[in-house]
Amino acid sequence: MPLAVVTGARSDRGTVRPHNEDSGYAGRRLALVADGVGGSAAGDVASSIVIEELLPLDDRDDEQHPREDAAAALEAAVARAQAALLEHVAHHPETAGMGTTLTALMATDDDVVLAHVGDSRAYRRPLGGPLQQVTRDDTYVQQLVDAGHLTAEEAEGHPMGNIITACLGTAGSDSTPVLSRHAADVGDRWLLCSDGLSGVLSVDTMQQVMDEEPSAWVCSLRLVELALRAGATDNVTCVVVAVVQDDQVLPFPPRLVGAAAGGADADGYGQHL
Repeated sequence: MPLAVVTGARSDRGTVRPHNEDSGYAGRRLALVADGVGGSAAGDVASSIVIEELLPLDDRDDEQHPREDAAAALEAAVARAQAALLEHVAHHPETAGMGTTLTALMATDDDVVLAHVGDSRAYRRPLGGPLQQVTRDDTYVQQLVDAGHLTAEEAEGHPMGNIITACLGTAGSDSTPVLSRHAADVGDRWLLCSDGLSGVLSVDTMQQVMDEEPSAWVCSLRLVELALRAGATDNVTCVVVAVVQDDQVLPFPPRLVGAAAGGADADGYGQHL
């Protein structure tokens, strides 16, 4: 029997920031997290544009498109999003310097395709197994770890941890996403999040919530609430994805959160599409 996913999302501007530059989407087969960068240079606009450009993927029909096309479709959509960002800057020079991370998950009938650029993250928790980070951070600190100059423990809380080495939008930066395919099994759970969440919650805490809460949506609410209680100063966004059998999916409208939901999404519950 084909597999399907159930998704849930929440976003919040955090305890300090005046507005939310993150955007997220929890759809029928598509999950997205984009963390806008650039501050006054319209990071919220950048993350919203990328989400908008990728939304059509959620209407993709696996019966009409072979499984092998999923990665190509996702890669092409990211390329269109990058072009849309550069076009926006060309028409609005005041937004020069804007950019956004992107972590995207697209589910097919039997596997999961990821596209990743920046320091937002994707974690996978196989049924009965530990929660593990699947993506690699595109950051200066991660480069130091890779080169052996820092341990993973020393990298946590590093003062230069927010310096990213790749993102969409900013001309001259590396905007090439890393694409990967992963097996999908009933009971698997995925977590996509901005660094506002992963920077304040431990993997153990995230796994505990994901193990305790069967609802993907309620799980996303609890994770963001815990991040806020931990004093998250950055915007906080997460999307939880549960892999189920196709006949277990209940009708639930896709949800936009964060800047893509209208810009004033301080409470984080977003809007249905």
